[in-house]
Amino acid sequence: MNERNEYARGMAEAYMDGAVSIPYSLLRSYRALKLNDTEAMLLMQLLAFRQLEQNEFPTIEQLMERIGSSSSVVGQAVQNLMKLGFVTIDEVYDPATGVQSEKYNLAGLFQKIALYIASGERPAESSGAAGAVGRGGSGSGASEVATTASAGRTIPVLAKGTHSIFVLFEQEFGRPLTPMEYETINSWLDQDQYAEELIRFALKESVFAGKLHFRYIDRILLEWSRNRVTNVEEARLHAQKFRTGR
Repeated sequence: MNERNEYARGMAEAYMDGAVSIPYSLLRSYRALKLNDTEAMLLMQLLAFRQLEQNEFPTIEQLMERIGSSSSVVGQAVQNLMKLGFVTIDEVYDPATGVQSEKYNLAGLFQKIALYIASGERPAESSGAAGAVGRGGSGSGASEVATTASAGRTIPVLAKGTHSIFVLFEQEFGRPLTPMEYETINSWLDQDQYAEELIRFALKESVFAGKLHFRYIDRILLEWSRNRVTNVEEARLHAQKFRTGR
């Protein structure tokens, strides 16, 4: 009897922590929606932060703690959700305080779930599920590097030990990148079509100049683009001319 009472008390305390409303269709069909386990859990955590903690823009560190993955894995998962249209980041301005902030917008998630239900499609069978797992979203595959195609470009699902441009930026900044910083780097690669070697060299130049922030790196890349700099050797010569005033 005492054990039953203790169990009931424990359950009551757990329920008092609150409950999160998770769309059943997300649980049932996230693999059919081409999400891996990490991405699906990330969406659930964003819902939990919003509903129970009134936190609409949790940090990468907070998401890392909840999901139990590295900053690179979490950051890339956020970036992939944004590329696939499940999540966007909105800028919010409070005229009363003059404070500008950011928040995750999950409208894309609910729209995709609604379209899935309206289409009458069924959840993917084992072959589809296996494909989703193959992207590195679950279990012991974290030591390998998987890839996923999005918007016509192969995006690495970062794994432990993978030396990517995102990892390089995190090492130089000494902290995990924010989702907006991930978006900036991907914009340099996808939209501006800057060579990855140039982005790496621009990062190095910003460290050398003692101006380690994204706005300065963006200015460097824009300056090189205007001067038709296409490789590191040309960038190095341009930087030397700039420093000597010639």
